[in-house]
Amino acid sequence: MKERLEAIETKYNELTTELSNPDNLSNYNLIKNLSKEQKDLEEIVIKYHELKKIEEDIKDAKNMLSDPELKEIAEQELETLEAKIPLINHQLEIMLIPKDPNDGKNIIMEIRGAAGGDEANIFAGDLFRMYSRYAEKQGWKIEVINEVEGASGGYAQIEFIVKGENVYSKMKYESGSHRVQRVPTTETAGRVHTSTATVLVMAEQDDINIEIKESDIKMDVYHSSGAGGQSVNTSNSAVRLTHIPSGVVVTCQTERSQLKNRERALQLLKTKINDYLENKKETEIGAERKSKIGTGDRSEKIRTYNYPQNRVTDHRINFSLMELDRVMEGYLDPIIEALITEDIRLKLLGEK
Repeated sequence: MKERLEAIETKYNELTTELSNPDNLSNYNLIKNLSKEQKDLEEIVIKYHELKKIEEDIKDAKNMLSDPELKEIAEQELETLEAKIPLINHQLEIMLIPKDPNDGKNIIMEIRGAAGGDEANIFAGDLFRMYSRYAEKQGWKIEVINEVEGASGGYAQIEFIVKGENVYSKMKYESGSHRVQRVPTTETAGRVHTSTATVLVMAEQDDINIEIKESDIKMDVYHSSGAGGQSVNTSNSAVRLTHIPSGVVVTCQTERSQLKNRERALQLLKTKINDYLENKKETEIGAERKSKIGTGDRSEKIRTYNYPQNRVTDHRINFSLMELDRVMEGYLDPIIEALITEDIRLKLLGEK
């Protein structure tokens, strides 16, 4: 680890020199890239300097042990300083874990009602509301792309973009099958039913180098409806694109013009195909997926929301919280923090 930290510090100093070079100041893109690269290393360098300062102080304290008048003070100082070393080393280990390149990106999220008919769609609507409340607490923005409302409320399907700082880093753990246990409003005998909704989270890709042939795309147009489409539902502005080779389907109805909806839908199509290819690649690697919390597969049951007991349980980390009412209002931080902690633990094991 020491060698890696020394290399990072050297690189950081080189970047500082490059940023102060007058010949580079007029090159906006170069300065932007250098600044970003330096910022990515800054936290590690600051923590490494903190470690080196403690190590220097320990040497000084040890030198004081030979002085009878200062020995007692030196021993107390040594005990305090040496206790800090394991914590800082652990913090540095975590910082040195390779970061997911998608962590800083926005996401495209899709929620579908699955098993349970109308109750599943209502639950999908509850999940959308939960994520909306959480996004609001984080200062993120939500933009609905497409929605298909359920006959009794909620959504058979809803797709939306979440924009903000480091959205994917927190929301990437939400992909999978979410199960609800409660008495539906339509249940007259008061029996608890179990229904499911599936969630898919994809990092929004700014520039995807995927070439899609026009001949492989089938486009359908229709009247827009629902969020974003109410003012344009008299024209065929909504667009549905089907990628024939993979069967991937995307829909967009948020823009007023068919052309803009098609542009957005094409970007979504590329994102979905890219996500499919990445998952396929990880599955082939095998070990990479085993080191993750869950596979992100929509069929994998990741969480249960038990209303009678006011309990939510994440099955991947065996974590339960007896505050379901608060969770449904967007209080997701304890669950997400527990998932991040376990993810870091697994990555540290992988590193070792």
